[in-house]
Amino acid sequence: MIGELEQAAGRPVSRETFGRLEAYAGLLVEENQRQNLVSPSTIDHLWERHIVDSAQLVRFEPHAGASWLDIGSGAGLPGIVIACLVDGPVTLVEPRRLRAEFLHKAAESLGIETIIVRGRAESLERKFDVITARAVAPLPKLLELSHHLSTRNSRWVLPKGRNAQSELAEAQRAWQGVFHVEQSLTDADSRIIVATGVKARHKA
Repeated sequence: MIGELEQAAGRPVSRETFGRLEAYAGLLVEENQRQNLVSPSTIDHLWERHIVDSAQLVRFEPHAGASWLDIGSGAGLPGIVIACLVDGPVTLVEPRRLRAEFLHKAAESLGIETIIVRGRAESLERKFDVITARAVAPLPKLLELSHHLSTRNSRWVLPKGRNAQSELAEAQRAWQGVFHVEQSLTDADSRIIVATGVKARHKA
């Protein structure tokens, strides 16, 4: 499994890091009995569907030590997984109280440095090098609610399903930048939208 993680993340994964991810997987399975963090039908495939799926986003980190923002982190996917794999600061934003409490508990238990904000992306005022979000909102809405958290150098790394191309086409009516669509390593039907230089189009 370490080899699969390393291939997905595009970097070495130490035994210590792998141990943290194993511990996180255990916490997630346990907590899922109390609150619906991930679909019960995916629990038997937790590593591929959630852990490795999140780890592959790290391949697109623009530079070592980059600051990451995970919007609507929920169960900590991909934020907690990313925090286990990168050196830079990772901020997780989650509006729901029980989920935010789980994120605090998981980060403390794993001994990872994260900033956990219970609230919405719209209320944040910082800037980040990388912005990600998993199953939060269609791309046009996601850019609208979080664009103020980016700079012209920020990179957006957004896992999407089979509607990735149509979401991108819709978003490009209101937003411009350099967008490309990558194939997910874990799901033939999934894509990852990677974007830089995102800014609103001027209305004619």
